[in-house]
Amino acid sequence: MKTLLRPVILFVFFVAALAARSQYDPKDICRIDDNQVILKLDRNWTSTQTREVMKQFDIDSSFLSEAFSGKAEIIVNGVKWSVKKLDTHRVELSKPMDNGAAMVRNDVYMLDDRWINAAGIEERESAAFGINVLSLYSVFNYHKGVARFFLPQRKNAQHVSIAGTFNNWSTMQSPMVRCDSGWFITLRLKPGKYSYKYIIDGVWSSDPYNKLREDDTQGGENCVVFCYNYRFFLPFSRSLKDVFVAGSFNSWNPRELRMYPVAGGWALNLFLREGTHAYKFFADNQWFLDPSNKIKRPDGAGHENSFVSIGDTMYFTLKENTNIKQVNLAGNFNAWNGSELSMEKVNDGWQLPYVLAAGNYEYKFILDGKWITDPDNPYSLQSGNSFIAVKPNHLFAIDGYAEAKKIIVAGSFNGWNKDGYQMVKKEGKWVFPIYLKPGKHTYKFVVDGKWILDPGNDLWENNQYGTDNSVLWIEP
Repeated sequence: MKTLLRPVILFVFFVAALAARSQYDPKDICRIDDNQVILKLDRNWTSTQTREVMKQFDIDSSFLSEAFSGKAEIIVNGVKWSVKKLDTHRVELSKPMDNGAAMVRNDVYMLDDRWINAAGIEERESAAFGINVLSLYSVFNYHKGVARFFLPQRKNAQHVSIAGTFNNWSTMQSPMVRCDSGWFITLRLKPGKYSYKYIIDGVWSSDPYNKLREDDTQGGENCVVFCYNYRFFLPFSRSLKDVFVAGSFNSWNPRELRMYPVAGGWALNLFLREGTHAYKFFADNQWFLDPSNKIKRPDGAGHENSFVSIGDTMYFTLKENTNIKQVNLAGNFNAWNGSELSMEKVNDGWQLPYVLAAGNYEYKFILDGKWITDPDNPYSLQSGNSFIAVKPNHLFAIDGYAEAKKIIVAGSFNGWNKDGYQMVKKEGKWVFPIYLKPGKHTYKFVVDGKWILDPGNDLWENNQYGTDNSVLWIEP
């Protein structure tokens, strides 16, 4: 469960955008004064304005109730807020600003940035695979992009809603509908992993019929469901009793994913993350290729695996190399298996269609046994591997250093490896496209061996060395 009051994020552009949509100035709602976070609430807001404030600052309805209860202090998730009554309609809540909050040069503030790593901000496709573990099958169903959550009984409840990663843990966005046997809601969701809890008359509650749980970082647990996107199927064989499927997605654990008898064979529905996955069936202590799948590749140990791909296809290409008989591809996406991915000879060189999930990858080509970097890819690492960002969502750029010989970008996303990501100079500017997970990232540039802050980013915070780091936020 996420905290009832999401730690406030105040960016200059965020404030401007919110002000444009509202009939009031958000600067009057939350501010920083004398190292105090001050939140001002008004009982006379319209219902639309109230919902806007609750959505933007993630204020729970129970928190609002407590704020106007007349108490001098309230406690939210162990944090004490002092309450000051301004008049009959307005109250002002305050608490000390956390130490270590990020600061910027132009009076932009961020507070309590620890929320960004909480379980409630996980990515939809963070898991390599997943199956649901329900004690009552009817409590969750997913079909053609529509998820149906059902909470049995609770007939005496007055209001039930669901909050989770699918609605940014909003306590107001997803009210459930009462029915004869309980409460239900349908949500349009993409395949993937989602965490959730129910809110029953203002009380956060786990789903009693869902056995799949994760730590919510607040001393409790979130329930987890998977919206399926793939079905493994093995045609029926009477000689087989217990049948499993295993592959690169579950570290080849042979007895983790049990298949179930269905009409005509054995099947298992599950979620598989975007990308390319090797797999086989396992039964009676024997491994089987998928007889209905024509895509088979060497495993590097003298055998073969079946392969399934989910997502958009990209193409690795190598221009014509004379007198080359065999070209293979290897990278960290296939554990650097040099014999698995054979490229196809085409008119102007070599080509391999392949599916990778959004992310950052290293790779090389293997020409008749000789490993080389991609000659047509300007992005590489100090390790000597070519680098590719699939579905990049950020471009690091630094201007004004046209005479520099080498610029590296290093940060929390690559273990602060100063020999890692080499930027490329284009039209006098150094750039590096990358995929970053949603959340907070800290970084610096290394210009010819000298560490500097990003001169184009006003957002920074102190580090343990007293030299500061630039701060970047990637939205979910």
